Amino acid sequence: MTAGTDNNRLGIMLMILTTFVFAMQDGISRHLAAEYNVFMVVMIRYWFFAAFVLTLARQRSGSIVTAARTTQPLLQIGRGVLLALEICVAIQAFVYLGLVESHAIFACYPLMIAALSGPILGERVGWRRWAAIGVGFVGILVILQPGRAVFSPYALVALASALLFALYGLMTRYAARRDTSATSFFWTGVSGAVVMTIVGASHWQPMASGDWAWMGLLCLTGASGHWLLIRVYEVAEASAVQPFAYFQLVFASALGVLAFGETIRPNVLVGGMIVISAGLFTLWRQRRAS
Repeated sequence: MTAGTDNNRLGIMLMILTTFVFAMQDGISRHLAAEYNVFMVVMIRYWFFAAFVLTLARQRSGSIVTAARTTQPLLQIGRGVLLALEICVAIQAFVYLGLVESHAIFACYPLMIAALSGPILGERVGWRRWAAIGVGFVGILVILQPGRAVFSPYALVALASALLFALYGLMTRYAARRDTSATSFFWTGVSGAVVMTIVGASHWQPMASGDWAWMGLLCLTGASGHWLLIRVYEVAEASAVQPFAYFQLVFASALGVLAFGETIRPNVLVGGMIVISAGLFTLWRQRRAS
């Protein structure tokens, strides 16, 4: 067995662990945002995240100044602000719609990235990937059930979260043409923390002592999840581990059912399977094309 195979196997295990940690983070966010203002919850989470980013920057780049050095500061700041907005929208979707349906809809973001990579990044998208994108969005329609009485307008909040995250992913790929991943990671944490402090400070609410423990756990899962994700891409090829990111949908759905009493409706199960299958196909085609 080759070293590359060993590394990919380790990377896959780390990716599955990462998705579990992020699913727990989403569950804790859902719990806290149901009781407190979402801007305050995200603000405190970002304070811890920014401290983690600054510590990592000092360790890996030698100094914060080196990590922050970029020729495209507006793009980097825009990325950080966009991700902070996406997190707020996603958590609101968890509260309104639940973890199961929110994650089933959010799973379409790789398809959005594939669809938008042509006009935004100038990448070539062949007819097979366009077909997969079309099939994936049929899956989203199966989940949403537009035109039926059971359709929830809150589903559009989850869809908006997926679109924002897709745009963030595209901006990150664009920024990577001139900046290192360490620089992008630095600006993600710091600019997000600044904007959330500006927005969230006026929404401060007293928090029960028990919920401070949940908040501490939220911050720990956020930092550990990002650290694990960094380790994943250090030890394995991105194309080998990316399909396993869909495990977050599995873990989040299980948490939604077990901890929050949610149900998995048949249309959500079928639609989610369609979306994931289309997403896996686009990842496979992207790997072959690269």
